[in-house]
Amino acid sequence: MALLKYEEIAESLRARIAAGEFGPGETLPSGRDLAEQWSVSRATTVKAMDVLRNDGVVVAKQGTGFVVTETPVARPAGARRAGSARIAGGMPFLRVGEPDWAEPPAHVATTLGMDPGVATLRRIRILQLPDGSPHSYAEAWFPPDVAEASPRLAQTAPIPEGTTRYVRRQTGRFPAEGVDVTTVRLATETEALHLGLSEPTAVAVVLHTAYDQEGRPLVCEEGVTPSPHFEQVDTYAM
Repeated sequence: MALLKYEEIAESLRARIAAGEFGPGETLPSGRDLAEQWSVSRATTVKAMDVLRNDGVVVAKQGTGFVVTETPVARPAGARRAGSARIAGGMPFLRVGEPDWAEPPAHVATTLGMDPGVATLRRIRILQLPDGSPHSYAEAWFPPDVAEASPRLAQTAPIPEGTTRYVRRQTGRFPAEGVDVTTVRLATETEALHLGLSEPTAVAVVLHTAYDQEGRPLVCEEGVTPSPHFEQVDTYAM
């Protein structure tokens, strides 16, 4: 299906940001300039910027316009329903080390349909509270067919458009179904270290798996949140 004009403008700007034409903190072309360049109304360019802002790619800066986000945001694992903005519930995050190829835990390998001993690409991050303290620890595992086709996943630099859009651009595959499994256990030694826990602490563990349009796994992410920071609220008709 063809993109609407505002979507086309947004995707063009994403590509330019991803290519480094506009770096973090730099100002994007004004709505007037974009309207002239694309022969559209200002309202159309506003909708394009709203798309980028909802995905956490740009922020509005008074007196300047829209600038590329300097602090990338990410959501905790799970609850990534269709139509939800990337910044909904998003938090600043820190990358832990460099992405690496490693053998995933048995339950992750099973979820990804991987044979034992097969390495997958791992990306680790810590999501932060407003005061900079850790909120949750997340490990994302990408199967080889996804990682090899998407080389920027192996880099430490943030992906401005988000991993989902980047993977779709590289592979043509996109999330069609998400499965979240929530369990509770004690934090491991590694998790406690990164989360600043000094004693055994109960943590909520959300195992989020995204499947593409053919039912193949795209990523398996395990998010670990200490019990004081975890809350799940569901509203439903009765």
